[in-house]
Amino acid sequence: MIRYEVEGEIATVVIDRPEKRGALTYALLGDFLAAVKRAGEDPAARVVIVTGAGGAFCAGTDLADLATVPGPERGLRGRPDQSERWWPLVACPKPVIAAVDGVAVGMGAEFTSQCDVRIASTRARFAWNFAHRGLVPDTGAGTWLLPRLVGHAQALELLYSGRFVSAEEALALGYVSRVVAPEECLPAARELAQSFLAGSPFSHGRMKELVYRGLACGQAEHMAAHTEALAACFRSADHKEGVAAFLEKRPARFTGA
Repeated sequence: MIRYEVEGEIATVVIDRPEKRGALTYALLGDFLAAVKRAGEDPAARVVIVTGAGGAFCAGTDLADLATVPGPERGLRGRPDQSERWWPLVACPKPVIAAVDGVAVGMGAEFTSQCDVRIASTRARFAWNFAHRGLVPDTGAGTWLLPRLVGHAQALELLYSGRFVSAEEALALGYVSRVVAPEECLPAARELAQSFLAGSPFSHGRMKELVYRGLACGQAEHMAAHTEALAACFRSADHKEGVAAFLEKRPARFTGA
């Protein structure tokens, strides 16, 4: 099952299928997409954490479930322009943190690439093992985002080999920002999420959009989008509140407006 919880303006999406190490059936994938969309639209949530249960993040697609679907119908779950179906965590307009405890394989590894920040436990392991199944990375994140995160040569080595990457190696590659004990993984993600809450949600949404759009466009196009976003920020209630809070020497009370 996919669990959705909100506490203290932090939404948590939990892939809760420990008996299958978080492997996703088609039905569970639909539930996951719905939960991420819900988090993005939920006014009570300002930051999103994605995690697994029972010592696993997500072991990818449940191959037993996949075998029930005819080959030509597998995998293509939407049009190329439907980013919310392929890259739901990038499409989410809020900061998204992956708390990875245990295996993140295949689609599970792809989802960690789609998160904005990754925290791993010491027993986390990542593998883009699509070549072992005669596939390319199924969401496209492994061939577009991963090279931008770790460099194209390292990304290709990981994709060609399909080998497991330890938490320590992922940290050395800059893929994860922190490695902690398993029992500290979710608390560390919540601590990071809490630090994000001091910022403006209006700013966060525009920063995220600018960063991901900027990965695929030239400087001129990026600066056009940047100046548009900056002008919107100057007009926002969050900017007015941020300045007032500084002048009045108090914490800001942002609303995202």
